[in-house]
Amino acid sequence: MATWANLGLQDSSSPLMEQLNFFHDHTLLILTMITILVGYIMGMLMFNKFTNRYLLHGQTIEIIWTVLPAIILMFIAFPSLRLLYLMDEINTPSITLKSIGHQWYWSYEYSDFLNLEFDSYMVPTNELETNGFRLLDVDNRVVLPMNNQIRILVTATDVLHSWTVPSLGVKVDATPGRLNQLNFLINRPGLFFGQCSEICGANHSFMPIVIESIPMNFFIKWITSMTN
Repeated sequence: MATWANLGLQDSSSPLMEQLNFFHDHTLLILTMITILVGYIMGMLMFNKFTNRYLLHGQTIEIIWTVLPAIILMFIAFPSLRLLYLMDEINTPSITLKSIGHQWYWSYEYSDFLNLEFDSYMVPTNELETNGFRLLDVDNRVVLPMNNQIRILVTATDVLHSWTVPSLGVKVDATPGRLNQLNFLINRPGLFFGQCSEICGANHSFMPIVIESIPMNFFIKWITSMTN
């Protein structure tokens, strides 16, 4: 989860988020190189007192400063397109989770099991335990198995919402009358926090998401206890 003075991205908890982190660093390095080069040239122009009176045109340099940015953009565009297609790729899912956005809470349905659905509300500050996170903890967490392909179907009943968990690299709009689909894999156990990322009314800030990632054998025990 995000902490104070955390200026970078959250630690990745899925292969997709790892790739997004790498792409972020890759793009930032290119931007840093461009900024330093342009800053150096502008500095030289400002403080250089010499002038070439005979320089009327320079086709060579014009070709260079036209072709070079195009090549740099290709180094950004190709990895970006690869990631876009990876994010849309739907592998064979082990589990399907349906998330329904309401004003202002989430409902979850485990489509592979009978009668396994619940609402997830934010825990009010006055009911929060000592080790709880204010405005982030919920009364019913989403429990999912680690190292398994998970498909999430997202929709809404009233207004636009957005189901977002930054450390998993997951963000999908919840649109009334439309079912959006996303695929992800959690590669480590733990608690992962997210929030609605689409302004949806007065209590938009108070509909958090908590995913609890556990090994498959514990997940089977949890499913058994919930369905009995």
